[in-house]
Amino acid sequence: MTVTEIGDPETLQRGYVLIEDLLTPAECEEIGERLLEYARGDRQASGRLQVQREPALVRSGQEVAPGQDVRKVGGLWDDELIRRELITRPSVVGRIQSILGEQLWLYRADALMKPGKVGSEKGFHQDSPYWPIQPMSLWSCWLPLDDATIENGCMLVVPGSHAGGGLPHESTLDDYVIPESHYDLDAVVPVPMRRGSGLFFHSLVVHATAANTSGKSRRAITMSYFGAEHRHVGAEEPPEYPVVAP
Repeated sequence: MTVTEIGDPETLQRGYVLIEDLLTPAECEEIGERLLEYARGDRQASGRLQVQREPALVRSGQEVAPGQDVRKVGGLWDDELIRRELITRPSVVGRIQSILGEQLWLYRADALMKPGKVGSEKGFHQDSPYWPIQPMSLWSCWLPLDDATIENGCMLVVPGSHAGGGLPHESTLDDYVIPESHYDLDAVVPVPMRRGSGLFFHSLVVHATAANTSGKSRRAITMSYFGAEHRHVGAEEPPEYPVVAP
């Protein structure tokens, strides 16, 4: 790994970079199966771990196969396998450190499950307007455990959009998104990815994922980190953010 893979001027101007082969296919299978255990209820989600169902399915009462109604598995720091093999993986952490500095804390680590024919879209948004952390300059790694395609909900990004700062967001029935008048749809770039690759991106990059219209799952894990310059600014007491690199 070299610092220029992620900290070079072109990447910083674009706001994201794709790094391939962070996980092997076997590691993707192992972590993906662990997520399915939580989704099916074969493994108990406790502590920070939480399972979130697809809201539209909950409202409709539609029945699907066990585990195929799960939208998110949150709080993955509390899973020892995923913490060891991915969240603290040197090839991930080292790249984040090249931008944010040696000291790192984890803001979140969640699995975004998007089952085939069921997984709903995540509308265009920025991450930092959701989060009580300043300045708005966190970095994340989004890593699919299945090949991510346009049909099953790969990432869609607007290059350079982080340079404009935080944008207005509005609430919808199941989402919190940027009104279309505040970003350029013509500038959207899809980012198909092989499983095990990582998309590193700034927390103000405008991005989205479409609904999964394919018959194949698109499980992905997103990990967001902040450094020593950042501070919690929420009204509530700050949680105990996990220390990734002291």
